[in-house]
Amino acid sequence: MNLIPEIEKYIREVHEFKAKNPEDLEQFRIRFLGKKGIVPEFFKQFKEVPPEQKKEFGQHINQLKQLVQERVNTLRHSLKKHQTKHHYTDLTLPGDPFVPGSRHPLSIVRNEIISIFSRIGFTVSEGPEIEDDTHVFSKLNFPPDHPARDMQDTFFIEKDPDGESRHDVLLRTHTSSVQVRVMENQKPPIRTISPGRVFRNEAISPRAHCIFHQIEGLYIDTDVSFAQLKQTLYYFSRAFFGPETNVRFRPSYFPFTEPSAEMDITCMLCGGKGCNVCKYTGWLEILGCGMVDPNVLEFNGIDSEKYTGFAFGMGIERIAMLKYQINDLRLYFENDLRFLEQFSADF
Repeated sequence: MNLIPEIEKYIREVHEFKAKNPEDLEQFRIRFLGKKGIVPEFFKQFKEVPPEQKKEFGQHINQLKQLVQERVNTLRHSLKKHQTKHHYTDLTLPGDPFVPGSRHPLSIVRNEIISIFSRIGFTVSEGPEIEDDTHVFSKLNFPPDHPARDMQDTFFIEKDPDGESRHDVLLRTHTSSVQVRVMENQKPPIRTISPGRVFRNEAISPRAHCIFHQIEGLYIDTDVSFAQLKQTLYYFSRAFFGPETNVRFRPSYFPFTEPSAEMDITCMLCGGKGCNVCKYTGWLEILGCGMVDPNVLEFNGIDSEKYTGFAFGMGIERIAMLKYQINDLRLYFENDLRFLEQFSADF
């Protein structure tokens, strides 16, 4: 029994086959490769072939099987391409729903804050997150023994050969380092805000995180006063939170400003009644501020006898908590879509 001529006949048939549509192609595939198709039947007959013909018979069966598979794949691709090319859309059908993406709430708040200060002449300055002691501490009038230099607050990222931490390469703890770089490279008048990510070695809780975002502002010119600082911050708070926002200033201390203050607004989460976020005081601190210390001006090559200035800084997470009434800032970093999709309408 010699089945090789029959196999060769099928090989010629496969070469000549053309499919007009996917249905024809599927019938062709089933005829040759289906469970009871031509190729499986030839394999069943393999055991009945004389030993001297088995090698040649096996080669012809494999050639037929491979040829059918290649022909099916080629024709399937050709039909798909042909259908795509001549596909016409029914314009009377309703359109597919468009689901807009969303910005992260911190990006939304950051952009809004920048927009408010841009209206009154502040430009945006940015700087590196990996900094040195000079720009983060020394030129901002931090004494050598200031607690902020301690490892409990600052991430130092470079070590000596003996394994001891060096205090000159670190992750910035505030964006005031950007203000230092601006003062080094720009002569007054200076009016700039510095948004960015900062790092502090703190325990993570609903009110604190080791990574957070700040926006700090700096204004240096002749005859700058504390009254101008207050009016600038009144303008911001009412533009951002609304014209009825209540504001208060409390004396405070920062190494780089003198006098210094902290600004509070009525807690918008509880309406001033007291909650765990505002520590049941009804007030929530949103920023620190003050007049630039003359030492800072001198350290950065600015004549403190001629120029004065004010500075302020706020945490974007805290502002976003108030805007969206979020009581746990850890939500900002968890990438939970159920949380993030709530901001799809805010840009």
